[in-house]
Amino acid sequence: MTRYRIHHRTTYRYGVVMAGGHSLLHLVPRTTEAQAVEGSVISSVPFADEMDTWLDGFGNVVTYLAMHHPHDVLELVAESQVAVEPHPVPHDLDLAWDQIEELLATDTTDDGLLAHACRLPSELVPAEPNLHDLVAPAFPPGRPVVEALTDLTHRIFTSFAFDPTSSDVTTPLAEVLRNGRGVCQDFAHLAIGCLRSVGLAARYVSGYLETEPPPGEVKLVGADASHAWCAAYVPGWGWLDLDPTNDLLAPDRHVTVAWGRDYRDVAPVRGVVVGPSAPQEMAVAVDVAPLDD
Repeated sequence: MTRYRIHHRTTYRYGVVMAGGHSLLHLVPRTTEAQAVEGSVISSVPFADEMDTWLDGFGNVVTYLAMHHPHDVLELVAESQVAVEPHPVPHDLDLAWDQIEELLATDTTDDGLLAHACRLPSELVPAEPNLHDLVAPAFPPGRPVVEALTDLTHRIFTSFAFDPTSSDVTTPLAEVLRNGRGVCQDFAHLAIGCLRSVGLAARYVSGYLETEPPPGEVKLVGADASHAWCAAYVPGWGWLDLDPTNDLLAPDRHVTVAWGRDYRDVAPVRGVVVGPSAPQEMAVAVDVAPLDD
C-alpha cells in the first residue's frame, strides 16, 4: 500500500472584476476497491458564498461553489490524502474478448449496468470507423481478453507521440488519429473508442500520477499534473485499468478521482462567471507526494 498527499490548485485571472460565478468540481478522489480516501478538503479564495457536495450518477464526488461578490481572481484548492493498494492483473483469466458481449447481455450487477452505458458512443468518443487498423490486430477471434487489452495499450503507446501542444479538450478523436499525437486525455479516448468498436465497455478515468524528476534533479513543486486513463469491463471480474500513455495495465501508482463515459462527465473544473467579457488566464499546479508511514 502507498499513501499519497495531493495538492491541486487551479487559478483563474479574469483581468476585470466579475460580479459572481459558479463552479462544479470533480477534485475529490473516490473510494474504490483498491483505494481508500483518508481525507479531502476543498477551499477557495475568495471564500465561497455557497458550497455543496453530492454524488453524481457515476458515484463521483461533485463539489459546487458559488461566488456572489466581486472578484478578479479565483483560486480553487483541493487537498486530499489517499491510500492505494496494488491493482491485481487477472493473468489467469482465460476468457476470450469475443465472449464478453454475450455475457454483458445478462449482467444486471451495478457494474454491468454501468458497462451498458459505457459501450455506447459518447460526445467525445463518437463511433469512428477509422479505428479498424488499430483495433483489428489486437483483437483476433478467440484471443484472451487480458492479452488483447495489453496489446492494444502497447499499440497506442508505440504508435502515437505525446505532444502537449497538439490538442485541447475539444480536439476530435478523428484528428488525434490523423495527426498521430496527443496527450493522456486523447489516448484514453482513443483506447475507449477502440474497445467500444469491438463491443466492449470502457470508461474514462481521471486522477493523478506521481511523476519522477530526471536522475540527479530535485522534483519541482507543481510538476505533477492531472492524468487520464481508461478501464475495460470484464464480466465476473470487474473493471481493469489501462494507461496507454504509459503502456501500463492495472497501474498501481495512479490515484483515481472520477470516472464516466468521457472527459465531459468528469472535467476537474467547470464553471461560469458573471461580468464583462474579457480574456481569462488559467494556471494549474498539482503536487502528488508519497507519505512515509
